Amino acid sequence: MKKRISVVFTLLTIILLGSSFVAKSLASGKQDPKKKSKDSIEKLKKEPREAVIVDTVIEYKGKFKSYKKSAHASYYADRFHGRRTASGRRYDKNLLTAAHKSLPFGTKVKVTNEANGKSVIVEVTDRGPFVRGREIDLSRRAFYTIASSSGKGYINVSMEVLQK
Repeated sequence: MKKRISVVFTLLTIILLGSSFVAKSLASGKQDPKKKSKDSIEKLKKEPREAVIVDTVIEYKGKFKSYKKSAHASYYADRFHGRRTASGRRYDKNLLTAAHKSLPFGTKVKVTNEANGKSVIVEVTDRGPFVRGREIDLSRRAFYTIASSSGKGYINVSMEVLQK
């Protein structure tokens, strides 16, 4: 019984000391690392970047140059989700990424479905597709963003590359 009381007393002491340390650090002007200060936000706004986020819309700096028209696009199989890509990043079927045989990693590509005019901007993170006649492999999210509900696993697209 005495051991339990001493353990509880020790834990309460640690909790009280920890909370007083947090209170002192907040009073001294140190901020919580999870919160961004106005200065850091202003610094981010001044930095030159290739993409700017404006009210949940991403605006890319530069122009898109036509790369290929009437290309065949497909999407990655779900079995690749979580595996490493050729660039070293993990493939996530819920991100807007793509695989291309020759474009450099990190290239932004605007892929437009020729049938309905919908488009999506993806980043090249992998090599492929390794199926004859296919030009680009899109992540599942990117594919279904531009595909109509026809149930096909491939679509005809036009591709444009972001020029800085």
